[in-house]
Amino acid sequence: MTELLPTRLPTAPDDLSVWPASTARLPHGHLSVGGVSLAETADRFDTPAYVVDEDEIRTRCRTYRAAFPAADVLYAAKAFLCRAMVRWIDEEGLGLDVCSAGELDLAHAAGFPPERMVLHGNAKSPGDLATALRLGVGRIVVDSPSEIARIAALTGSARRQKVMVRVVPGVAAGGHEKIRTGTEDQKFGLSLTDGSAQHAIARVIGQSSLELTGLHCHIGSQITDVKPYLVAVRRMVGLMARVHESHGVTLPELDLGGGHGVAHRPGEPALDPTALARRLTAELAASCAVAGLPVPRLVIEPGRAIAAPAGVALYRVLAVKHTGRTLFVAVDGGMSDNPRPALYGARYAPRLVGRVPAAGPVAATVVGRHCEAGDVLAADVPLPGDVRPGDLLAVPVAGAYQVSMASAYNLVGRPPVVAVHGGTARLLIRRETQEDLRRRDVGA
Repeated sequence: MTELLPTRLPTAPDDLSVWPASTARLPHGHLSVGGVSLAETADRFDTPAYVVDEDEIRTRCRTYRAAFPAADVLYAAKAFLCRAMVRWIDEEGLGLDVCSAGELDLAHAAGFPPERMVLHGNAKSPGDLATALRLGVGRIVVDSPSEIARIAALTGSARRQKVMVRVVPGVAAGGHEKIRTGTEDQKFGLSLTDGSAQHAIARVIGQSSLELTGLHCHIGSQITDVKPYLVAVRRMVGLMARVHESHGVTLPELDLGGGHGVAHRPGEPALDPTALARRLTAELAASCAVAGLPVPRLVIEPGRAIAAPAGVALYRVLAVKHTGRTLFVAVDGGMSDNPRPALYGARYAPRLVGRVPAAGPVAATVVGRHCEAGDVLAADVPLPGDVRPGDLLAVPVAGAYQVSMASAYNLVGRPPVVAVHGGTARLLIRRETQEDLRRRDVGA
């Protein structure tokens, strides 16, 4: 029987456009990030491992601050959070958007001022709310009618808690249906169309222990076009005008969420924060002028756009085999450290590092080690035809929604997080060990 070989691809350009800006080519096929060899990092910390470029994080924070000088820029902690990340965000002057008592407590323990935090969540637990009020969180975003009375009761009469109401503006945007959050058919927010948002706003205004500071919306994730944000601005300003007419209240803040898209592979589009800022602020000013309202303070919540391009995932090849027409390259990680391909169909561009290949690129599918047919990290991507067990693969744009969504599926411990900066590497989060997993199992 004739062996079916993988499709041979034309030689791809050596494109590092989606890698951290500090990425440099070294001799013999090696790459460095933050002045640190990826191969040496893999040898020192083992694989799989996440590498995070501190300078890339800080530079992206500064880009947002420069683009939105008159706005509040809140980093969305759900993208990636650890104590070092909290410190970097704080030092760069950003606020923090948290979604649970766990994120809030970690940030507070790391020294982040709670008044610069905003608490989100479609179903906040009593513990979430109690922690937020005890620590003095700056804003709580109301996501359902039941939260209004609950927050008011927990706040009491001795103080006023600042809140925002999350509105569904009826704008469909985002790279996948599971990350589109601005339409009626998902779990977040209160509808503008059926009057739920207006009713919630009236109830908040009627609570003496609550201060309504503004409105919030989030229309989706991985958005690369400015236009949906402009539509959201017009609809939100229209609602703010109705609030003013009905209640005589001028809301001072408008939070447009995040969802700013990044390129995961060379040639893909990304949202430019500077262009977004220019058009958003112009549209907000124009819409408020038409409505006869003062321009509210703008709030935005980038997460992925700050964290994702700063991260690189490192894997060691365990097995290579042909099945039918497909060349499978199996690595020592997978959906336990990156579930995004299985959840959202995310596409990545893995690269061989640490040696110069002797063969040209062929189409390969990089898969993980887990007992799931859907454990695919990257399908139909170019890898050297001589890829073999022991090789090191690096996957860029791995800084967001990988550490934070990692699991211990198949009792494979979660990878470590290593920060690189100025030629040095240091451990931020250690590898989860088998002993860690055994300790959690307290039954008999």
